[in-house]
Amino acid sequence: MEPYYYSHMNKQQQRTYQLIKNGLESFSQNFDVPRMEGKELSDIFYKLRLDCPEIFYASTFQYSFYEDSTLIKMKPVYLFEKNKIREHQMAMSSRVAKLARVAKDKNDWEKEQYIHDFICENVTYDKLKKQYSHEILGPLGQGVGVCEGIAKSVKILCDELLIPCIVVISENNPEKNIKYRHAWNIIQVNGTWNHLDATFDNTLGKKEVRYDYFNLDDKSIFKDHEPVIYKIPACSNGEHFYYREKKLSFTKQEDVAKRCQQAIKKGKVLTFHWRGGYLTKTVMEELLQIIAMAAKEKSKHSRVSINWSQAIIRVKFFSEQMEDSVKIEDAYEEENEATS
Repeated sequence: MEPYYYSHMNKQQQRTYQLIKNGLESFSQNFDVPRMEGKELSDIFYKLRLDCPEIFYASTFQYSFYEDSTLIKMKPVYLFEKNKIREHQMAMSSRVAKLARVAKDKNDWEKEQYIHDFICENVTYDKLKKQYSHEILGPLGQGVGVCEGIAKSVKILCDELLIPCIVVISENNPEKNIKYRHAWNIIQVNGTWNHLDATFDNTLGKKEVRYDYFNLDDKSIFKDHEPVIYKIPACSNGEHFYYREKKLSFTKQEDVAKRCQQAIKKGKVLTFHWRGGYLTKTVMEELLQIIAMAAKEKSKHSRVSINWSQAIIRVKFFSEQMEDSVKIEDAYEEENEATS
C-alpha cells in the first residue's frame, strides 16, 4: 500500500518526495529537487515525515536557488551526526520489532488496543516540548512525548503490525486558547477508518487507561478537535468505538443504575458512554441522581468525573464518609500548555 500522503500528490510532488526521501535516508548534506514555491516544498517535506515516522532525525531544512535555475538545493537540518543517527535507528528498529512481536497474533482491533495501552501506560506527556518528543525517539526511546511524537509512534507500530494508519494534523485556534497544532491518528480496522487520539486518552488516564478517544467517528472527534489541515478519509462508522464494543455505551437510565450496582458489588470503577440523546445539564442531573441513589443503597459515596464533549462518565465509589463530588474533565488541559 502506498504511503497515504504520497498517494494524494501529483506526479511532480511525488518525484520531489522521493528525492527528499532518498536524500534524507542517505544523510546527504544537500541535494537538488525541482523548483517550486517554498510552502509547497515545506508541505511535501512535512507530509513525508508523517508518512515515514522512521525518518525522525531531520526536523527542518534550508534551501537556496539561482534566479534562472529550474532546481532548488535543499539542505536538511539533522538532529544528530551520522553515526548517532545510525545508533538511534538500530535502537528504534529493535524497539518497534520487540513491541510488535507481542501483538502479532492478535486481531486488528486487539492490536490497536495493545498499541493504545502501551502509549497510555508508558509515555508521559512532555510539557517542556523537547525536540525528540515530536518524533518516535521521545515516546519509544525516552518514555516522553507530545502529540506529534505519540501519533508517529502509534503509526510506526501500526505499520509494523500491518494496520493501515495515518497521522492527522489539525489547525491551532488562538480564539479557543489552542495555541498549537494537534496530531492524532486515523486507523483502519475491519475495513472502516476510525479516529484514535492516544494523547487525549493519555492525558485523561491519570489512574487507569482511558478509551474516550478510541475509534471515534468524524461527528464525535470534531466535538473537541479542530478541523484538519490535510484531507483525510471519512470516518463515518462509530460501531468500533471502545465503549460500544465493550457494551459500556448506554441509552437507558436503568442500564446506568444496573451497572452502578454491579460496580459497587465488584469494588470497581465504572466508566461508561451515554448515548441516550444529548448529554444536557438536565440529563446529567438525572444520571447523577441515579448514581447517588445506587451508592446510597449500599452506604457508599460517589466521585464522578465527566468528559462532557464525548459524553463519557467515570464513577468511583467510596465507603468512607465524604461528599459526593462531580468534576468536569478536559483532555485538552495538558495540550494547551504545550503541543507540537
